[in-house]
Amino acid sequence: MSELVFFDVLRQGLWVSVAMSAPLLGVALVAGLAVGLFQALTSVQEMTLTFVPKVLAMLVVFWVSMSAMTSMLVDFFQGQVLPIVAGI
Repeated sequence: MSELVFFDVLRQGLWVSVAMSAPLLGVALVAGLAVGLFQALTSVQEMTLTFVPKVLAMLVVFWVSMSAMTSMLVDFFQGQVLPIVAGI
């Protein structure tokens, strides 16, 4: 395997990981901003108030997008990694 193929597969793997983590990170950002705004408006400074809604929102998004993430990862491995391992 040449360096060019290695770096190309590595680049594509990084893009797959970014695409898989983007929904979770986006929801964490939106939930964090919403909770921060709520805390600033109400002067409630509870530590669990920042943690629990963010985790619950991330769990819901993960559950909803789990099949898309799995198919994206399977497509990457079947299309890029397995042919290199098999020597095709």
